[in-house]
Amino acid sequence: MATSLDATAASGSAPAMSHRKVLEALSGLLLGMFVSMLASTVVSSSLPVIIHDLEGNQAAYTWVVTATLLTTAISTPVWGKLADLFNRKLLIQIAIVIFVLATAAAGFSQDTTTLIAFRAIQGLGAGGLAALSQVIMADIISPRERGRYMGLFGAVLAVATVGGPLLGGVITDTWGWRWNFFVALPFAVLALIILQRTLHIPARARRKVHIDYVGIVLLASAVSLLLIWITIAGDSFEWWSLQSALMVGGALLAAILFVIVELRAREPLIPLTLFRNRTFSLAVIASIATGIAMFGASVYLSQYMQLARGATPTEAGLMTIPMIAGLLLASVGVGALITRTGKWKPFLIVGAVSLIAGASLLSTIHYDTNFVLVSVYMFLLGAGVGMTMQNLVLIVQNTSNPNEIGVASSGVTFFRSLGGTIGVSVMGAALASSVTSLVADRTKEISAAIAGLGDSGTAVAAQLQSGTIPAVASLPDTVRVIFEDIYAQGISHSFLIAVPFAIASLIAIIFIPNKPLTRMTTSERIAASEADLATVSVSEGMDTLGASASPETDAPTTPITTRTRGDQR
Repeated sequence: MATSLDATAASGSAPAMSHRKVLEALSGLLLGMFVSMLASTVVSSSLPVIIHDLEGNQAAYTWVVTATLLTTAISTPVWGKLADLFNRKLLIQIAIVIFVLATAAAGFSQDTTTLIAFRAIQGLGAGGLAALSQVIMADIISPRERGRYMGLFGAVLAVATVGGPLLGGVITDTWGWRWNFFVALPFAVLALIILQRTLHIPARARRKVHIDYVGIVLLASAVSLLLIWITIAGDSFEWWSLQSALMVGGALLAAILFVIVELRAREPLIPLTLFRNRTFSLAVIASIATGIAMFGASVYLSQYMQLARGATPTEAGLMTIPMIAGLLLASVGVGALITRTGKWKPFLIVGAVSLIAGASLLSTIHYDTNFVLVSVYMFLLGAGVGMTMQNLVLIVQNTSNPNEIGVASSGVTFFRSLGGTIGVSVMGAALASSVTSLVADRTKEISAAIAGLGDSGTAVAAQLQSGTIPAVASLPDTVRVIFEDIYAQGISHSFLIAVPFAIASLIAIIFIPNKPLTRMTTSERIAASEADLATVSVSEGMDTLGASASPETDAPTTPITTRTRGDQR
């Protein structure tokens, strides 16, 4: 059957693109993803400085990250659905424009509320880039060949994730943190030009469009209420309180209504029929853990380097290189191996094990842990993310209906972003609670250290009592050591949250059906299915014609000839 499909596709669609043509088509996509990642990561190393300057607390720190992840998660399935309905090339260009303009606007923020708002708009564009890049790749590259090109995306991700914090640190230390938000603008303009010139996607048949607006609102409501509750419960009100009951109840009600609407919608935002596909369902579970590890580590490792080890923004960027090296080597190397061997499951299992090991070991770090050990832990976590992140999308695309590639790809990306959003929120809430508790436990020790500073202790006490994240590196040594220990314990404990999810990811990957990767692109699969349908229709039409036609008309046909010979005998 596979041979006939390949033959049909070959005859019914454009010939397969050469490696050079594929690279040309992907150049704009790769640059667009680079712009997205650079604009996101360039801020990560300077975020402690930004929040301190804007007089924000730990909750604000968490929400500056969570706002982007939240809108990315919510908008990803929307973009995926639009990709199945509209011009994909135009959509990804729109996504780049939204992302970069919102990023630049964030550079003018005067308080954390404004910064969070622009970061939320930024996430709308990021969702488009995350979903559409995967969908467009499926249009032009078969799953079997996609492994090595997925490696290129992993390499771009790694370069941006390494270069972003380094560049952000240098910019912050040299010109100030606001310039971090403007650095992506020239790259975005170049990406738009290259996309226009090099990306050529096979035309798709026009059809009437139906957007699930009610589903969008309900999904946004459910996720937002849940994350807001996680962030402010235990601080603004008790975990077990009327406010908690109302917020959790509202989130559950919105989620139930969302399911009901999706079951009845003409073109649902996330077709629940996708969950009938065992590969999709298990990949979603695995993607949640990957999202928690990827986003949680990138956010809180930078905070660990600056608040627990006294690093500058530039030094913090350099110190996270081991994690990115693991991600880069695993993503590129495993992508090439999948293409060469056609086997994917062993690599995903190894990636999940590496994810568990990295998260578990990072939960043991202290402010004075040997940095060589911290580097090994980060490398393991990065390698786990590199082996699982893109390849989970790959195996879903391999088994999904080619007409639902957009929603299937964005569905996995959505749950990865959702996992990252919830993970960052929960880790941030745990960190804030842990730091508050540790500070309360060591009040006498902190007071004694401040008292020993004499007159200068008044300014230090005022900074610590303001509720904002302190500039730990600038504190006097006697006070700094205490707070480095407090933040190190808080951040390391927050990594424990990722461990059970990583274990769940391993279990899910083990049970994913080990189906071979097809060598057909999405466009070829659609052409093949249409050709098969046409063949079946013609065959059925001929059978109907033969059954209803008169004997005189059909005298030469085989059945009548056979019967005639039988009568003559």
